[in-house]
This record gives sequence, structure tokens and C-alpha cells, in this order.
Amino acid sequence: MMPDHHGASVLFVGTATTLIRYNGLTLLTDPNFLHRGQRAYLGYGLSSRRLTEPALDVGELPPLDGVVLSHTHGDHWDRVARAGLDRNVPIVTTPHAARRLRRQGFGRAVGLTTWHDHELHHGDSSVRITALPAKHAAPVMGSMLEFSGADERVDLRLLISGDTVMDRSLSAIPRRFPEVDVAIVHLGGTKLLGLLKVSMDGEQGARWTRLIDPKIVLPVHHDDYPVFTSPLEDFLRHAERAGLADRVHVLTRGETHTLPVRPRPRI
Repeated sequence: MMPDHHGASVLFVGTATTLIRYNGLTLLTDPNFLHRGQRAYLGYGLSSRRLTEPALDVGELPPLDGVVLSHTHGDHWDRVARAGLDRNVPIVTTPHAARRLRRQGFGRAVGLTTWHDHELHHGDSSVRITALPAKHAAPVMGSMLEFSGADERVDLRLLISGDTVMDRSLSAIPRRFPEVDVAIVHLGGTKLLGLLKVSMDGEQGARWTRLIDPKIVLPVHHDDYPVFTSPLEDFLRHAERAGLADRVHVLTRGETHTLPVRPRPRI
């Protein structure tokens, strides 16, 4: 049974997959619905067997207003999602991924270059999705999600790192978005062929958190596949050393976290 949240919330499904809700508007991120033991294909002829179960199956999802997809590696966009999602759902992603998705029949896929944005609506609620810089083994984007009501006032800024390593290009994010309410950070220290690190380990995750300076940090993408070499404990240890531990909220699969909608000024 899906919880009904009238305000804002995020439900952690597993890997980097979340359901984000804001006053009737529902987004899915990086859909990975493979089950334990099934292979995710990561490109370059590489694959990895999933170690965990998702908290939901694709058929249990509520109606979606959109999907935010950082890239199309198989632990973020898998064959189960491709077969089970509504082909009419808008998918906001990179230009590279959007071309691929349109070939797969997802005709409303939207490709954003860095700093460009796209809006989705549900009744009086809207979200502006801005593509942010990220560095990975494939074309990838981070995302800023700015949720607003009928008066277009931003009630919540939620940043998703996407799969990335620390890179000089990331320093532009806090200059453009100095106030971030919540950040979902992709961790894991993913290594391709056991050598090339293509997502942040615990130490880099703590540095990223210090750079972005969100009020709340939700770590994901850290224990679902053997290619993840940096466990969550690494991030928690480095966050503690950096004085950031009070910002970190660890979600178990299936857990829902209420998001802090900004109070409206009295008139």
C-alpha cells in the first residue's frame, strides 16, 4: 500500500530510485526495478548482479507526472522499467539518453544540456528541473528540482547529484543555487573493471556535501551492486569528521522521509 502524502516526501525504493511527491505531483528517479540476482548492464560489455530487492515493483507505482533520469546505465534504467513504465510519461534526462529513449518508444523524453530546465505540472503544483554538471563514465546529469504552488513561489529545492565524481565543474552549482533544502547523493565508489572510479566514495561524498551545503542529505546508491566498493559507513564516518553528521538521514528501502516545505510568509 502506497502512503498518501499531501505535502512533500521521498520514498526510497533502492539503488538511486526514489518516489518524490509534492502536493499531488509525483516523480520517479533513476528507475531500477531488477530483483536480487538479476544482471544490470553497465555499458562497455560490463554487468553486475543486484544484491538487494527493490521496495516496490514497477507495477506498484502510482500514476507518475514524470521521471528524472540521470543516465541510462542498467542500475538506473533497466529492462524492467523500460517494459513496465507508461510510454507517455515525460522523462527528463540528458540529450544522449533522450535520443535513446525516444527510439525505445518514450516519445515525451526531454533532453537537457547543463543549466537548461524543463517544467512539469500537476494541478496547481509544478516542478522546474534544471540539469546540473556531473562527471561519470557516460553522459550524465545532476538535477535541481524546484517545487512551487499556484503562486509560483519555490517551496522546496531538492538537488540530486547523479552518478558523479568530484570535479571542478561542480563548483558552479552552489554559485547558481546557494540555498538547497535537501540533497540526494549518489555514493558507492563504483569501480569499473575494479579500477576506474565513476561515482563518489565516502570521502568524496562528504566533500560534495560540504560544497553543496544542503540542510538535509539523503545518501543512496551504496549497497545494491558488487561494483559499489565504498559502503555507506565510509560516508557516515567522513561526514562525522567533517561536522556534517547532523544533516545526514539514512533511509532504508521502503522508508518515506517527509521533506521540509518552506513556510509561507503571513500576509
